[in-house]
Amino acid sequence: MAREHSPSMTLFDGQLEAETPRSLKALREAENACRRCGLWKHATQAVPGEGPSNAQLMLVGEQPGNDEDLKGHPFVGPAGRVLDRALAEAGIERKEVFVTNAVKHFKHEMRGKRRLHKRPDPGEIDACRWWSRIERELLKPKLIVALGATAARSVFERVVTISQVRGKVIPISGGGKGIVTIHPSYLLRIQEERDQEAEYGRFLADLSVVRDFLEKSA
Repeated sequence: MAREHSPSMTLFDGQLEAETPRSLKALREAENACRRCGLWKHATQAVPGEGPSNAQLMLVGEQPGNDEDLKGHPFVGPAGRVLDRALAEAGIERKEVFVTNAVKHFKHEMRGKRRLHKRPDPGEIDACRWWSRIERELLKPKLIVALGATAARSVFERVVTISQVRGKVIPISGGGKGIVTIHPSYLLRIQEERDQEAEYGRFLADLSVVRDFLEKSA
C-alpha cells in the first residue's frame, strides 16, 4: 500500500521532506549514518560541512582528503591551508564561510601504507547531492563557490567545463547564484613556481569577484 502524506509535505529526492534533517547538528549525525553509496565502508568517518548557520557564502570542495578523514573537519590539510591564505588575501573571513564538500566520505586507494585520493564517480556525486541540497536549504547562502569540476557537477547538477564559466556569477537550478573556480589542491600539483604563482593570482581574482558580489548584495 502506498504511503500517504499530507499535502503540505513534499518529496525531497524521493523521501518525505519532514524526514530530512532540520538543523546542521542533525545533518552531521545523519551524514555519519549515511549508506547511500559504498564510500563509508573504507572511510574513517563522514566529514560534514562547517560554518555559521547564517553564512552568506558557501564553499564546496570535492571530497575530504586524508587529513580531513582522520580529523573529521573539512579543508584542514594542505589544500585547506592554501584556501585559508587565499581567502585572507581576498578579504574574506573564513570564520564567516560555510565550508563543505560535494562528497562527504574520503574515496581513496591504497598504495603501500598510503591512502591516495581517488576522484568520486558520477554515481557517488549524485548520491551525495541529497546532503548538499539539504545544506543549501538550511543555510540559503547568497552565493555558492564550486571549487573544481566535481563540486561544480554537484552544485549545478550537470557537467561543467571550468574554463568556460570560471569567475562568473551564474544562476543555479532551483534558485541561488554560484561561481566556479579551481580547487586549491590544483595549485599544489603545479611544478613550476612561475606557473603556480600565475594560477594562484587567477584564483585570487575569482575570490575577489566573490567578495565584491557579497559586498554589493549586503
